[in-house]
Amino acid sequence: MPLADSDGTSLYYERHGSGPVILFVHGSGGHHAAWWQQVAALRDEFTVVTVDLRGFGNSDSSMPEFDGQDFPGDVAAVLDAEELTDVMLVGQSIGSVAALRAGLMRPGRVSSVVLGHSLGGIGHPELKELAAADRAEAVKLPVIDRLLTKRFQTERADLTFLFQQMGTFNVATMADLRNLDTDGPTLEEIQKSGVKVAFLAGEKDAVLSVKTVTRAHELLPGSHLEIVPGAPHSMYWETPEPYNAAVARLRRTLTTS
Repeated sequence: MPLADSDGTSLYYERHGSGPVILFVHGSGGHHAAWWQQVAALRDEFTVVTVDLRGFGNSDSSMPEFDGQDFPGDVAAVLDAEELTDVMLVGQSIGSVAALRAGLMRPGRVSSVVLGHSLGGIGHPELKELAAADRAEAVKLPVIDRLLTKRFQTERADLTFLFQQMGTFNVATMADLRNLDTDGPTLEEIQKSGVKVAFLAGEKDAVLSVKTVTRAHELLPGSHLEIVPGAPHSMYWETPEPYNAAVARLRRTLTTS
């Protein structure tokens, strides 16, 4: 079982396939296995790395509390353990916050970061206000309705059940996570790092609106924007084909641009 050490914390990760590297960072209800539809689809063309942040999946969960400020170091520990370079980090929701900061910590290893359904905790007053307004609407919905569409829940009750079960393997929950987006990087810090950033959004994301993501793209010169029609917040699970196609396209585009 591959393990990386992050300041004394053991982190589980997996490496599949070969080619340009994509490292996925899960969200609050996920872990490495949540990416099963991405690993199978992308490993023939890319090296696909998945990781369990501390408190999730097979990684060390023995600490008394979980601080979101530790997650970027967890991702960096896996990058160092595998001696990876020219990596594209792909974050899902809160995993994007860890992915962006890890990219800024290791610009020599990370060439690009994809912020999936997230602004990555960017420290900008207008963006924080827009994201807070989106969250205020989202919390009016049951949690599952924020993440998957009603139609999918009805037509794929089996995958909806499995989706909900994924989180039961984690010790950490969203309510346990502190300081997730405290002291986020500024737009200027991101630009100076040289790390390329792409925003990957779903048209039907109930947590973060297309309007908000588009505004973030406008404010960050040189960033890329992918909006997948009809896709919800957990696009990687509900609509894996267009999600995987977008990730593969970004990996090729961000490498060559």
